[in-house]
Amino acid sequence: MYNAHRGIPPAPSSRLTELLDQVRQEFDNQQSRAGEYEQNMAQQVQEMELVRQKVYNLEQNQNAIKQRSKTGPQRYEEDIARLRHELEARGGPPSHVSINGLPPHAGVPQPQPPVIGHGPSNLFGGIMANPPGQGAPGLVPPTQEQQQQQQQQQVPPAHQMGGSQGLQQGSFGGYPQPHGVNGGKSLSGQEHNVKTHSKGGLENLICIEGYNPQPPQTTASPGPGKGRVTRGPPGPTTPHQAPSTSYPDPRPSPQLGRPPSPPQHQGHQIINNLADLELESLRPEQKREGNDWFAIFNPRIPRVLDVDLVHTLSHDSVVCCVRFSYDGRYVATGCNRSAQIFDVGTGAQVTKLQDESVDKEGDLYIRSVCFSPDGKYLATGAEDKQIRVWDIASQAIRNTFVGHEQDIYSLDFARDGKHIASGSGDRTVRVWDIDSGREVLSLNIDDGVTTVAISPGGEFVSAGSLDKSVRVWDVRSGHLIDRLDGNDGHKDSVYSVAFAPNGRSLVSGSLDKTIKMWELADARAMMGPGMGSRERTGKCVKTFEGHKDFVLSVALTPDGRWVLSGSKDRGVQFWDPRTGDAQLMLQGHKNS
Repeated sequence: MYNAHRGIPPAPSSRLTELLDQVRQEFDNQQSRAGEYEQNMAQQVQEMELVRQKVYNLEQNQNAIKQRSKTGPQRYEEDIARLRHELEARGGPPSHVSINGLPPHAGVPQPQPPVIGHGPSNLFGGIMANPPGQGAPGLVPPTQEQQQQQQQQQVPPAHQMGGSQGLQQGSFGGYPQPHGVNGGKSLSGQEHNVKTHSKGGLENLICIEGYNPQPPQTTASPGPGKGRVTRGPPGPTTPHQAPSTSYPDPRPSPQLGRPPSPPQHQGHQIINNLADLELESLRPEQKREGNDWFAIFNPRIPRVLDVDLVHTLSHDSVVCCVRFSYDGRYVATGCNRSAQIFDVGTGAQVTKLQDESVDKEGDLYIRSVCFSPDGKYLATGAEDKQIRVWDIASQAIRNTFVGHEQDIYSLDFARDGKHIASGSGDRTVRVWDIDSGREVLSLNIDDGVTTVAISPGGEFVSAGSLDKSVRVWDVRSGHLIDRLDGNDGHKDSVYSVAFAPNGRSLVSGSLDKTIKMWELADARAMMGPGMGSRERTGKCVKTFEGHKDFVLSVALTPDGRWVLSGSKDRGVQFWDPRTGDAQLMLQGHKNS
C-alpha cells in the first residue's frame, strides 16, 4: 500500500550535467598540456647534452693548447717556421720578408713552386729534372750552370744568415744537408739510400731516399755508340711543392709547411691525416721509432700491423726507381748508368748491371726496372729511349727494344714472362715480345704516359697519363676497354697505377694527393662485341685521402689486403681497401 509520507526522488538536475562536462573538458586540457610539457622537457634535455658535449670539446682543446704551450722556446721557433712555410705555400710573402714588424727569417729564401704545364713537345722530357732556378731538386741533379744560378739566387746577405745560426745550405738550392741519418753521419758524401722495412705477415716495403751533393754533371742522355745527345725542349717539371726545411730531429717532419690537403669527408679527415699527429703526444702502442725513422699507427682503429727497418741500401747516385722480385727475395734499383740488385735477407749487393757500350760522357739515368716472374731477367728503361732485358746470372743483355722517342718511365712484365709493357713521354704505350724481340702493340694517347701495368691474367694493360686519366686496353686487340676519369676521377696527372691480385680492380695515385680504387667491368663483358661503342663500365669505389703532397707511387700487397702509397710528403702509408682507413704511416727519408 502506498506510503503517503515517502517522498518521490526529484529528476536529475541539468546543472550537475553541466559541471560534469566541465570537469571532463578540464581533464582533457590538462592531459594535452602534460604531453606538451614532456616534449619540452625532452628537448631541453637534448639541448643540455649538446651544451655538455661542447663544453667537453672546449676542455679538450684547452688541454691540448696547454700541452703544446709547455714545450718552450724550441717549439715556439718550430711553430714560427712552420707557419711561415704555410704562408709561403699559400702565396704569401717569402720568409725573408718582414711581416708586421717581425724580424726577417734567418733561413735561405725559398722560391715559389713552379706551375706544372704541358709543353708543346717532349711533354715528359723534363719530368725528373727541374728547370734552372727552381729551388727543390727533381730526380736528376742539376747541371753546373744550374747550380751556380741557384747559389747566386739563394745565398742571402751575411747579415741575414745570422752567422753560424743560419740554416746550412746544401748543393741543391734551399735544401739543407740532412743530419742524423745512418748513425748520425751526414749524407753529404754522395750517400743515396733505399730503406727496406719489414712488417708482420706482409712482403717488404721500399722507400726511396733523396740525394745530396753531386759532382758537376750534364743532363744529356747518350745512346749506345753515340756522342752526347741534346734533349728536346723541357716538358712539365717534376711535381713540386714549396721546399721544406730540415729540422735537427727528423720527427717533426710531418709538420712541414705544405699546401692543404684536398677537401675530405668529415669521417676520415682526422683519421687518415696521420702526418698531422704529433709523435710526442702519442701513446707507445701508437708509434714506433728508430734512429732515423718512425712509424705512426692510426689511433682511431685497431693496430694489426708492425714494422721495422731491415736495411739501408746506400748508392753512389740518385735512386730513381725500385722494384721487388715476384718472390720477394731480391730488390732492384735504378741509378745513373746502372741497375743494382740486392738480397733482401742480407742487404748485400748481388749484381750490378751496366751497359759498357754506352758513351761514358753525360748521364744515363735508369727510370724504371722490372723483374721477370721467374726472376731470371731484369728489364730496365732509361733516358736513351731504350729497353734492355738483362740475363741476371750472366749479366748480359738478352734483348734491346728500340722504338720510343722519349724517356721510358715505366715497365711491367706480364705474368707469362713473354711480354713487357712500357710507357714513355712520347705519349705511347708499347708491348714487346721477349722471344721474337719485336714490338707487338703500340697504343697512342693525347699526353705523356707516366705509368703502365699489366693485369695478373695478362688480358689488359693499363696506363696513367698527364691528362688525369687512367686507360685500360685489351692486349690482344688493342681496343680501348675503359677510360677512368670524369667527375669521380682524378683532378690532376696520374703518376702510378697497379692492378689488384684479382684482376678486377686497380688503384691509381695522382698529383691531386689522392689514391683511387677502381672496379672494372666483368672481363667477358669488357671483351665482348661492340665494346668500342658501349658505355664505360668502370667506376671509382674508394678514394683514399690523407697525404699532404703529390702521390707518386701505389701498390697492393700480394694478398690484396693492403694498398700502399708513396708521396712527395716523404711518407709511405698503408690503407685498408675495404674501409679506406690508413693503418700506418712511415717516415724516414729526407727527400721525396
